[in-house]
Amino acid sequence: MALKWQGWVVGLVGLAGLLVFAPLGLYVWASSPAGPPAASALPPEVRVADCRVDPASRRVLAVVEARGGQGSYVVTVEFRDRRPSLPDARTSRALVRLPGLTPDTPPARTEAVGPVWPPSTVPWCGVAGVAVG
Repeated sequence: MALKWQGWVVGLVGLAGLLVFAPLGLYVWASSPAGPPAASALPPEVRVADCRVDPASRRVLAVVEARGGQGSYVVTVEFRDRRPSLPDARTSRALVRLPGLTPDTPPARTEAVGPVWPPSTVPWCGVAGVAVG
């Protein structure tokens, strides 16, 4: 009879250990570094080639041009009026993707669509950031 209860005790202790140490193991695994950083290629040269308001929709359109770089990138385009923005000012932003850039290809162009713009102000479009994507 004692052997029957010993099996249950061993099973319950094993289950309790699994419930305690499995989350700890998952936490350690998830917080460990992903591995060695990838070889960093030179980022592309990105600029806003054109910034205008579409007359039909009144939305700001920014033509983004990129040359150089290797791979795909995500560009953050910022839209604001011509006044310099304050450090804590909120601006409108849009993300555009530039896939498959190589140093030998001609400049890649894409269009970022911004917010509806008020008729009394002139928009300013600029590159706020470039990330590997």
